[in-house]
Amino acid sequence: MKRFLKQKNFLFKLGIVICVGWMLAALLSPYLVPQDPIAQDMTARFQSPGSGHFLGTDELGRDVFSRVLVGSRVSIAAGLVTVCITIVVGTIYGGIAGYVGGIVDDIMMRVAELINAFPPLILAMVIASALGPSISNSVFAMTIIWWPNYARLMRSLVITLKENEYIVASRVLGASHLRILVKEIVPNALGSLLVMATLDIGNAIVTFSGLSFLGLGTQPPTPEWGSMVSDGVNNMNYWWMSTFPGLAIFSMSIGANFVGDGLRDYLDPKLKNK
Repeated sequence: MKRFLKQKNFLFKLGIVICVGWMLAALLSPYLVPQDPIAQDMTARFQSPGSGHFLGTDELGRDVFSRVLVGSRVSIAAGLVTVCITIVVGTIYGGIAGYVGGIVDDIMMRVAELINAFPPLILAMVIASALGPSISNSVFAMTIIWWPNYARLMRSLVITLKENEYIVASRVLGASHLRILVKEIVPNALGSLLVMATLDIGNAIVTFSGLSFLGLGTQPPTPEWGSMVSDGVNNMNYWWMSTFPGLAIFSMSIGANFVGDGLRDYLDPKLKNK
């Protein structure tokens, strides 16, 4: 823990500040917004950033700053929920495939590879459009395209770990397969899974924002970063409409990647004694 807190990786610390800052903003946004994010004021349309509206207003006179803050609740929550679901599904699926092995492993991994054979974003678009535009359907579509990655990682970790001496000793002492998998193998695989999950949070937010940009995620008048960028693209003369939500997506994504890189360095066994 001491080495974790004393890491000299500046980008890792910066990533933590960015991610924690945005999460706090998302949690406290109802109390931080200066104006109602969905209230329309046609007399204040397309106002540039200034004292009255810190980040300007959109085509309906809504305050962009308030919408960016409230929109963080949807974008960040969608990314976190997607990663949490996929890591659980992928860990269970890949753990069973790697531990059982044989024909079961072959069949299960062929299913995962079948999903990976399709371009991820296009497959997510097809699933989300088939189910209908909504937040839950977009999260479900992203879960479908991402769980095979965790399953493949977990399978490779299980195959590597299950022949270790402490696993063999547990088997000789009469431990059940379920206990070995849950108590011995999964805890030792969590480090790699955590690093992958942290890196994927940014990707999930970008993907969800992309689906919302295409009209497959959140629906008006709910503010969300991707849909706000889409509104800004339709009004390119008013640069602030798409610039600020776009910067929010970029900052949260890059922050999550900085944290993931830092965790990978911290969990690298080659660096444990440094």
